Amino acid sequence: MQATAAVTAALVLASCSSVKEYQKNRLNDSEMVLGSRKIQKTETSFQSYREGASGANGGKTGGGCGCN
Repeated sequence: MQATAAVTAALVLASCSSVKEYQKNRLNDSEMVLGSRKIQKTETSFQSYREGASGANGGKTGGGCGCN
């Protein structure tokens, strides 16, 4: 039991490491930024256009039927 706890503790503590200065530039990469993807923006635009509540990219608001 103690051996298992010692091995587990060794693995947990060994997995923690600090990031070196020259490795930090990878963290600032544009691919690492969390945000909406282009496909999600397109889907949101398409959905709001189909819904008729607003224009495709936040344009005019109003009814979607085209009636005057």
